[in-house]
Amino acid sequence: MNNDMGMTPEELESEDATALPDKEVVSIIDVNADLDLAIDLAAPVDLAVAANANVAAPINAAAGANVLSLGSEAQALGDQGVMIDQNIDADANANATQQSGIDQTNDVVDDGTSTTIDTGAGALDGGSLLNVDIDLAADADVTAPINGAVAANANVAAPINAGVAANIGSIDSDAIAVAEQDAIINQNIEGEANADAGQTSEIQQ
Repeated sequence: MNNDMGMTPEELESEDATALPDKEVVSIIDVNADLDLAIDLAAPVDLAVAANANVAAPINAAAGANVLSLGSEAQALGDQGVMIDQNIDADANANATQQSGIDQTNDVVDDGTSTTIDTGAGALDGGSLLNVDIDLAADADVTAPINGAVAANANVAAPINAGVAANIGSIDSDAIAVAEQDAIINQNIEGEANADAGQTSEIQQ
């Protein structure tokens, strides 16, 4: 080839070219992904809950208010007498027994993983500038056996007494709040709270 004169007719005849396909079928990137996944998921869950509970909440409230008043009185009286006897004579038992036999060894997955990128002279034969072929084989085994037991004995008593009196923006006024509370609470628990969780898991992955 002569750089000054350009290519001769003989050199042009010796050149070869590859025709592009039609415009509507031309693809810049051709990706072929073949995914073969075998996923085993096992999550046996066993839970036992037992409870004995006594709850008492007597509430007494009194409120009195004078707002922007003159020569007025606000009185609030809350008188509460509470006698609470709570007795629990029982057992709270929670038993959770779990036996799990899990076999995840018989998975059949296609062999091998490969990635092929074709950029040779025939890469445009299929109408693609970049041809990527991906073959993925994967095997995943997941197991999560869970076992739990909860047992509780509880006595709760919450007597609440409140008295509120207020004078706001007033002259020569009296605000009186009296909250008197007598609470006698007897709480007794006779019993056992037992929580047993037994778990046997045989897992083959």
